[in-house]
Amino acid sequence: MKKSIIKSAKAFWNTIPLILSTVLLISLISVIIPQTVYTNIFSKNFFLDSLIGSLVGSISAGNPITSYLFGGEMIKQGVSLIAVTTFLVTWVTVGILQLPAEIATLGKKFALLRNSTAFGLAILVGIITVVIVGLF
Repeated sequence: MKKSIIKSAKAFWNTIPLILSTVLLISLISVIIPQTVYTNIFSKNFFLDSLIGSLVGSISAGNPITSYLFGGEMIKQGVSLIAVTTFLVTWVTVGILQLPAEIATLGKKFALLRNSTAFGLAILVGIITVVIVGLF
């Protein structure tokens, strides 16, 4: 048991630079790209907005706490619910920016499978959300 704890602590210590650099990169991107950029790229087309939302959310990165505020602001600026939903789900679950760190930590196959699955399910979640809310 002691060996396991030491091995886990060393593995965690070795991932700290990856985690720190990923967080710094995400913070930099979040500051550089203003929120208004996101509202200008959506077309009001149901299927196109879900795809654009997922793509932009995958490239961007954020955390769940700020996603509620960000999503509310996007809705206020007239972005469709499907675009906001798919954007926020991929913004939190898919990480193109942190993919290198995830590959280094968890392995290439797992990281790519997890991200591609999250991307596809984000579109499905967006569609289901809009259907449930009744805005389709």
